[in-house]
Amino acid sequence: MTHLKQLCEETYTKLKRVSMDLERFLNQVTLMGLVNQSGDPEEYEAYYRNYLSDLRHLLVYCENAYERLGVALRRARFNEEYAEEVLYQVYHSCINNFYYPKGEVYDEDGRYSYTDHDAIIFRKEVTPELKQLTISLCKVFEQMRDDLHYYETDYITKKRMQKV
Repeated sequence: MTHLKQLCEETYTKLKRVSMDLERFLNQVTLMGLVNQSGDPEEYEAYYRNYLSDLRHLLVYCENAYERLGVALRRARFNEEYAEEVLYQVYHSCINNFYYPKGEVYDEDGRYSYTDHDAIIFRKEVTPELKQLTISLCKVFEQMRDDLHYYETDYITKKRMQKV
């Protein structure tokens, strides 16, 4: 239980940081501002529209998850079952939506995750600010993915076994 609570605290802190970074970025940029920095409006408008949409969705997922983790951590008695369910949702909503954006604006190249190279491959050249944000988020999500790997499959298997 101590490990689970510590994992919740660490995940809460990371998701809060991700949410703050995403919100700050989204409050400062506009679609037309990104397009104007990148050149050809016809080539970049749909791309950046999808990118910003994916970031807004990711922000909502992360905010919801860190709020639920906050509830789990503030309860007088730490509820392990609830905490595990929230961590499962973090893995499947936040982490998966970061690595597999709906707009397919970038991909992860797993071969780079064990080197000093960035694991994110952008479909188009992006503004330096957007690239920096995405790469910094990747580092946080990579840590969370490693920490929460159990919740990818083992958690569901455990839940199914309890029903039998």
